[in-house]
Amino acid sequence: MTTDIQQKPQLKLPPIHQQVPVTFHYNVHFTTGLFQLDNPLLAQVITADGAGPKQAIAVVDAGLLPHHRVLEQLVAYSQRYADCFTLDVAPVIVPAGEAAKNDPSLLEKIHWTINQASLCRHSYVLAIGGGAVIDLVGYAAATAHRGIRLIRIPTTVLGQNDSGIGVKNGINAFGKKNFLGTFAPPYAVLNDFAFLSTLDERDWRSGIAEALKVALIKDAGFFEFISAHAEALVQRDKDTMQQLIYRCAQLHLAHIASSGDPFEIGSSRPLDFGHWAAHKLEQLTDYRLRHGEAVAIGIALDSTYSYLTGFLAASQWQQIIATLKAVGFSLFVPEMEQSPQAAPQPLFQGLTEFREHLGGELTLMLLEDIGRGREVHQVDLDLYRQAISLLRDNRVEDEKGR
Repeated sequence: MTTDIQQKPQLKLPPIHQQVPVTFHYNVHFTTGLFQLDNPLLAQVITADGAGPKQAIAVVDAGLLPHHRVLEQLVAYSQRYADCFTLDVAPVIVPAGEAAKNDPSLLEKIHWTINQASLCRHSYVLAIGGGAVIDLVGYAAATAHRGIRLIRIPTTVLGQNDSGIGVKNGINAFGKKNFLGTFAPPYAVLNDFAFLSTLDERDWRSGIAEALKVALIKDAGFFEFISAHAEALVQRDKDTMQQLIYRCAQLHLAHIASSGDPFEIGSSRPLDFGHWAAHKLEQLTDYRLRHGEAVAIGIALDSTYSYLTGFLAASQWQQIIATLKAVGFSLFVPEMEQSPQAAPQPLFQGLTEFREHLGGELTLMLLEDIGRGREVHQVDLDLYRQAISLLRDNRVEDEKGR
């Protein structure tokens, strides 16, 4: 037996279309001696939206402690400006470098401290350290209470001119760089040049790679400045480095504000020129390479590929390679080449991971001129292998000349 069931006509409701414009404001300040008692900058930033005292916690890069009296200075500073902010718990100390982003227990430790200190969304988290530590703390601050105000105090060249001033936060997971993360602008960035004086040679040099990156895709004059002042940078001239950091920060912030895609909803990431290989090389070398050192290799590789494709003139390619070497970067590591047991080539797995990170479509920034980039969506792996061989042979020639 069958029963006829009358169907009511479905109610058709049109979609609701809504657009939510959001404006973010954050300032990047430059100073020397941020925690000196006669320097009110930090206190002024914390109370910029109204009178204190505000609650705050600090997370400090362990690599600073042998060189700077950060912990003692923080306590003295908070006591001097007690009407502006309070540090209710002891600072959290986390490992320096990429180790900060490879240990998930550190994220939990920061969350626990935020809870223990009873911070609210209008409290402050002070992130004091290198770029990796800044990334970790930013992720913790962005995910506690769905966002606590973050003040970044980057202490390396790379942190002050690149990672510390952007809108990205993240940690590594599943063997992939920045697999977990957020887009969350900081409340403010405070660059203290005094921290740079104790950097070792590798960390001093590493941040120059990010300056070269942004110069090559956006500002030929800035590239010429770096190329002309390579020796001064190697000799650790403070004025030259401060100019480099300031201009690099300007270019990064201008891109974030004017690109139309600050949170990378699309697949275009021009500021990641050279980074698909860099991120993979960090992982392949078990983070023996600093991020900036890996970026320098990635820039050399993508510039060489741009030359081999005919996008970039030979003279410009040679100038780029010469400048990278003049600053002191090595442009080849054995992990770039095919191992007999590996298929496909491990480095090229970075292209797949980069595509996944972008949102589905592979988009690489290459060069068609110094100061002008060109996006592509497909690559020729055989040409990339030739580029790797050129960089390897270039290294061999360098060693023969010593």
